[in-house]
Amino acid sequence: MELRLDGVTKRYAQEGQTKGQTKGETEGPTNAAVGDVTLAFPSGKTTALLGPSGSGKSTILRLLIALVAPDAGVVRVDGRPLAPNEVQPFRQRVGYVIQDGGLFPHLTAAENVTLMARHLGWDKARIAARLDELTALTRVPADGLARHPRALSGGQAQRVAIMRALFLDPEVLLMDEPLGALDPLVRAELRDDLRAIFRRLSKTVVVVTHDVAEAEYLADLVVLMRDGKVMQQGAFAELVAAPADPFVSAFLKTRAA
Repeated sequence: MELRLDGVTKRYAQEGQTKGQTKGETEGPTNAAVGDVTLAFPSGKTTALLGPSGSGKSTILRLLIALVAPDAGVVRVDGRPLAPNEVQPFRQRVGYVIQDGGLFPHLTAAENVTLMARHLGWDKARIAARLDELTALTRVPADGLARHPRALSGGQAQRVAIMRALFLDPEVLLMDEPLGALDPLVRAELRDDLRAIFRRLSKTVVVVTHDVAEAEYLADLVVLMRDGKVMQQGAFAELVAAPADPFVSAFLKTRAA
């Protein structure tokens, strides 16, 4: 599956703006979290959305999964605009991982992972087979599946979140700072496993990160953002060899910091 943004802008109200204004009223100030962005996310490739906090990376991820709607421009799936009545079936084709995992605390790890499959009526044998497959792929300890999230380490919880995102065998995997809350040793181990998973499954993957080394290691393509704009995009080596402006050069140098 290929995802694309064509001329997309998303604005958020600044603090103090009056809610519930009607057309014709004076609108309060807004911030453009994403401003007139055109981007393609090629099928089967891993793209890293890289940049400092507030650059619009996470907003793009939310636009791609239709958690927010653009104020201008079009979100396309395989070349077609994503219509409102197609959002729910589309989301079943997309896995989504947030920074803290987002596991439901009252469910065990296994119940979290299988939640959507059970909702969709998968039979027990199919669920068990998929659970075994993903347990091996993500290297989640077998006894960890019976635990509640509070009894899991940070790395284990994030592996469970990845299992949940992959359970329906989605065509696209969207990940928002999946390693950001982990300590360095756990982060390095899971980073290695993620790259192996991406290469094995050959899905369309979009990873949000502010870590330059992480983007270089995980992604086929890098999109460097600043203030809601795309500063440069391409293979990491291309950005290093021919930075578009001083910001690109300075930001990429932080990988050695």
